[in-house]
Amino acid sequence: MNFSFRWPSLLAALFLALSLSGCGYNTIPTQEEEAKAKWAEVEAQYQRRADLIPNLVATVQGYAKHEKEVLTAVTEARAHASQAKVDVSQLTDPEKLKQFQEAQAQLSGALGRLLAVSEAYPDLKSNTNFLALQSQLEGTENRINVARRDYIQAAREFNTSLRTFPTLLWAKTVFAGTKPLAEFTANAGAEQAPTVKF
Repeated sequence: MNFSFRWPSLLAALFLALSLSGCGYNTIPTQEEEAKAKWAEVEAQYQRRADLIPNLVATVQGYAKHEKEVLTAVTEARAHASQAKVDVSQLTDPEKLKQFQEAQAQLSGALGRLLAVSEAYPDLKSNTNFLALQSQLEGTENRINVARRDYIQAAREFNTSLRTFPTLLWAKTVFAGTKPLAEFTANAGAEQAPTVKF
């Protein structure tokens, strides 16, 4: 048997098998689609919150008629947040994501003021509709945080695949036009603990 004749053939076959099995060609589009799906979940949760707000405002309005300034601020912040959309094609633009995030943070602040108003109205605090809406809103905020975390992880994995071997080879050739996805950043003032007053 002549093993020297088979070695180049075996090495070529082994190299071809390894390069095809771990080439990473499908990694970039797969991770990009995963990140886009996670972004869709983020948008769905923000939309769920926006849909709850009119009911919450109407419930509070029945009790706190002289809190028009707070109710108006919540309504305006909801309208602004609903207009701030980031299409999946804009996920590579950090400025668009920042604008979206700022609009959502403004709405979160207005909602916080609205919920604080409830403290001044004992009847409102015990209203079943208000309690149910408040509970749904708290649950939605948790879902938003989970959806954001999942998107951040998917975007990070995708962005990493654009810069690491072997997918870097595909990113520089076949997927040369593919840009990294923008990630959420902490809201201004998030580093400070909230003040609790009794």
